[in-house]
Amino acid sequence: MNKGKLPKSGLKLSFEPYNLQLKHVFTLAGSSRSTTPVLLTKLEFDGVTGYGEASMPPYLGESQKTASKFLSNLKLWQFTDPFKMDEILEYVDNSALGNAAAKASVDIALHDLVGKILGFPWFKIWGLSAEKTPVTSYTIGIDKSEIIKQKVKEAQDYKILKVKLGRDNDKEIIQSIREISDLPLCVDVNQGWKDKKRALEMIFWLKENGIEYVEQPMPKENIEDNAWLTSHSPLPVIADEGIQRLVDFKNTVGVYSGINIKLMKCTGLREAHKMINLAKANNMKVMIGCMTETSCAISAAAQISPLADWADLDGNLLIKNDPFSGIKIMDGKILLNEYPGIGIKNL
Repeated sequence: MNKGKLPKSGLKLSFEPYNLQLKHVFTLAGSSRSTTPVLLTKLEFDGVTGYGEASMPPYLGESQKTASKFLSNLKLWQFTDPFKMDEILEYVDNSALGNAAAKASVDIALHDLVGKILGFPWFKIWGLSAEKTPVTSYTIGIDKSEIIKQKVKEAQDYKILKVKLGRDNDKEIIQSIREISDLPLCVDVNQGWKDKKRALEMIFWLKENGIEYVEQPMPKENIEDNAWLTSHSPLPVIADEGIQRLVDFKNTVGVYSGINIKLMKCTGLREAHKMINLAKANNMKVMIGCMTETSCAISAAAQISPLADWADLDGNLLIKNDPFSGIKIMDGKILLNEYPGIGIKNL
């Protein structure tokens, strides 16, 4: 752990790099990987430890090096009251531009710390009902037909599958799945479609094949095309790359049917909660999503999932070296536990 000389009375931050090993090569419209770099954080106060995580898939522009540099420059020891969460997280956010995942790692650790001090999980602190958690989708990356079928067979306990599209074999992927499964599907195109009319044709075809919604079909910069597509689409169109943080919300109203909120993009639970409230105020759908993450960040996101219409919280299920135990999935549904804070234990 990276530790500095800090006063005993203040918050004490430490962190270490960790590499997630994926069970299968994970392929999107524009990239493939078999590992994901993360940074595991600890925030200690008065004998209590909160845990956090920064997951940094390469396409987001963060790394263990950049996150370590950002965290090393924080002076959290100056805060002697962890309950001043807004003040602490405002300081973290204003310390430097960007670094969303690194900031999320502090946010998650602080929520875990405060929840443990209070003795309650965050869904209870927020007054949410564990019975209202949604089912989570299970992600099927782009691959050869036989590998996709293998992945689908492994995921038969789930109620909905999230299928990655965006290359030249989209229909082949869906047809391969339909040969062995009639489970409801949603698709994530990761900005892979470039022409709005061809995209619309594809969405009509997807609807005929049991798809429930489409995530980020076109490049996020094409705001007018995305708005046109949503207005003509027979399926809900959800922003993913099209929204990172609260400030981006103005570019989604009237452009998408809903938004996908990820802790690693929006700097953590504090801002995610605000984004959910704003989306609901604008009659937009809400998805709680994730990167490839340990049970630490997944369990943190699950605390807020009773407010979501959909969840895609399977990042910990895609790895084989999870150092934490947290929320569980039963028959596809997110099961919250009674562990205080974000709901995790170390293995």
